[in-house]
Amino acid sequence: MQNYRVAILGCRNRGTAEARAYHAHPRTDIVALCDLVQELLDTLGAEVGVPPSARYRDLDAMMREVQPDIVAIPVGIEFHYPLAMRVLEYGANIEVEKPLCQDLAQADEIIAKAEQKGVRVAVHQQGRVSPYMQAVAQANAAGRIGQVRYIYGSGKGYYGGYGLLDIGTHMLNNMLRFGGHVRSVSGIATTDGHRIGPEDVLEGPRGSGTIAGEHVTATLEFDHNATGTLLQHRFPGVGAASAAYTLEVYGTEGRLVMNASKRVEGAWWLPHPHHLPGGEHGNWQPLDPLYPDHYDPRSPADPADYWFVEEYVRALDEGRDHECSGIEGRHIMEIMLGVFESAVYGRRVDLPQPQRDHPLVRWRREQGAGPPTPMPRDLHEWYAAEDQRLGRA
Repeated sequence: MQNYRVAILGCRNRGTAEARAYHAHPRTDIVALCDLVQELLDTLGAEVGVPPSARYRDLDAMMREVQPDIVAIPVGIEFHYPLAMRVLEYGANIEVEKPLCQDLAQADEIIAKAEQKGVRVAVHQQGRVSPYMQAVAQANAAGRIGQVRYIYGSGKGYYGGYGLLDIGTHMLNNMLRFGGHVRSVSGIATTDGHRIGPEDVLEGPRGSGTIAGEHVTATLEFDHNATGTLLQHRFPGVGAASAAYTLEVYGTEGRLVMNASKRVEGAWWLPHPHHLPGGEHGNWQPLDPLYPDHYDPRSPADPADYWFVEEYVRALDEGRDHECSGIEGRHIMEIMLGVFESAVYGRRVDLPQPQRDHPLVRWRREQGAGPPTPMPRDLHEWYAAEDQRLGRA
């Protein structure tokens, strides 16, 4: 069995986390790093054993000289599309930090380029293959809750529109594992207690693109005849409700819950379709997390990131897409932008939508408004600017 040669493009927090997973996996070798900041290159290079000669500040030089099998692109959202397109030109498989890009036109181009080059695209949504998700999926496959009928997902308490593109992309991917693809979405977005207007369409933090809504609520219709609800509601503080980062799968005979917050991470099974406090109806039973046989818990690699690498290795071995494929990533973008579209036009949106531009940008233009006012990129500064816009202390 071949080992896959990996290059990491971007050496900050997410790049470091992904490099640790690829470094720990027995079937992947990190052969190059690329970043514009030499200090980041040297720090990560020393940790994962990449020599100075393979630490690049020029992406094209790295691709020509190293020719990696996989390139990880853990960079800001606004850079996903241009960097993915550049790397795909060299015929490498890629994995892109979530979400795939900023709009559906970009997503379509990435998928088309990968198909043209005969390579795979994965989106780093590691929650879908995490140890506790593996346990929940195994319990569902064993029929422990009967037929799936309803799926609930919640965010971490970030500003709703931003949370939808940040944490919502993970939660939606988790929900798809049990419900299949989404046929239609209906969304409501409010800011400061009122339905959003054109003035509430903003440039999001961290390069997330155009967003709207402090509180975003979506109803989803899945292919597998289940329905679902996704909540992305802002709580006081940044991520103050991270313990609410929960997936719940309702079946005809029981329920499954997974909480992905580091404070209360875990998964549980209820052998009854309805929960009542106390007695046998409150008897939630914990599920044990599942790990690959070769995962070393002493490794600095996060288990979910390690599972993501394991799934990519298996997918490439078998000539198939990653479970978190580019196709899945594009569908998640269709859902998220469909939620925004539904919220501003007041109607259900069937997927995939024929118009591939950003619905919030289109809506502002139709309302006679220009581009949104520039906002800070830093998350905390962005929150402060938005509270000032809303007249809050």
